[in-house]
Amino acid sequence: MFQDWTSILNCIYTDPKTGNQAPTLQCLPVVFHNAVNGGLLFAGAVALFLIIWGGIRFITSGGDPKQVAGAQKIITYALIGLIVVLLSFAIVLFISYLTQTPCITDPAKFVTGC
Repeated sequence: MFQDWTSILNCIYTDPKTGNQAPTLQCLPVVFHNAVNGGLLFAGAVALFLIIWGGIRFITSGGDPKQVAGAQKIITYALIGLIVVLLSFAIVLFISYLTQTPCITDPAKFVTGC
């Protein structure tokens, strides 16, 4: 899922005179890929937590209609949020397929040019 961070070492420029090191733009695909995957993982974890929390509130509501409605809203909004996040990735992949531009989905191709 995550790209290996050791590939970043290949894109660090070392100044021959001073020995100072600085990352180049070739590092961006790895960082961008890992940030997007981390965000997706975070969104999934938050949605899972909210679904579990809504389930616990639903079970402990004791049949109170107000608490049951609140628990149902938590679960509904968590599922809607998860669907929106997943659909955003699906839309980007669909646009990439329609326009025949794979550089949209591959950050390495995007930075270096399609």
